[in-house]
Amino acid sequence: MHTLHICHTGSFHDVGDLSTISDYLADPQALVWLDLESPDEAEVGLLRDEFGFHPLAIEDAVRDHERPKVDAYDGYYLLIFYAARYDERDQIVLQSVNLFVGNNYLVSIRRGPIIEVDQTMARWHAPNAPIGRNTTRLLHALLDTIVDNYFTLMDRVVDRVEELEDTIFSRFREDSIRDIFRLKKDLLLLRRAVAPERDVLNVLLRQEMATFQGPEIAYIQDVYDHLVRVTDSIDTYRDLLSSALDSYLSLQSNQLNQLVKALTLASIILMSCALVSGIYGMNFVHMPELAWPLGYPFALGIMLSIGIGLSLFFKSRKWW
Repeated sequence: MHTLHICHTGSFHDVGDLSTISDYLADPQALVWLDLESPDEAEVGLLRDEFGFHPLAIEDAVRDHERPKVDAYDGYYLLIFYAARYDERDQIVLQSVNLFVGNNYLVSIRRGPIIEVDQTMARWHAPNAPIGRNTTRLLHALLDTIVDNYFTLMDRVVDRVEELEDTIFSRFREDSIRDIFRLKKDLLLLRRAVAPERDVLNVLLRQEMATFQGPEIAYIQDVYDHLVRVTDSIDTYRDLLSSALDSYLSLQSNQLNQLVKALTLASIILMSCALVSGIYGMNFVHMPELAWPLGYPFALGIMLSIGIGLSLFFKSRKWW
């Protein structure tokens, strides 16, 4: 699937004939956005024939699992960013958005639908939109929409972290540990995308690239600041999850210690009572208590007294 949008002298045109792209690229008054979703061989050939992109750049753009980066070529740049969302299994998944950026064009390549691309395209088409025919502002609008969605994901992560903390300390569930590790895995996945993206924008902010210079660089700085905040939030909640996991292990260890202590004190009481019963179970002939009618109740009374006495002693020491 592909869509071609052209902003020419303030008006938008949806062009069906892709072979005319080169004509609009030669017009400095036009801004071209070609969006390719899961491109086929013909559309990939379009990148080579109409735009003249380098084969290595095309290979990186159509391939998934590339690290976020920015590569400079002759007259254009290749940016690889990632959009993030929750899937039906309530886990974070990443989708690559590969962008070719030139002086008057933007080419986006993606696998499957990405809502941030559609939202940016709608903003670009909106009346009196501040984007206009400025490539940097169009790129900023797209990247800003992607990064703002990170904050939505982080809000959901915050809710899950608070729920896990409440589960651990008030109404413990056995699957809490599994949820903690799964959430930490999601945050690690998100950070592996966000941290390199911050480096990508840092390269753009150095103003070493002709397309991103002058007052328009402030738009890139805005996205960079948002990425820094997202990275700090990810690190903060990863630390909170680690602390929650440590707290859970401490609680488990404390509960085990309390159980062992209770069993030990109970064993001491039973061993003391067993000492009395063992003495009277030796059955020697010359044991005076064996012929005593009250010997059995007397032995039981001694064992009961020992048990009560030891229990009171342990309780006075706050061991019980």
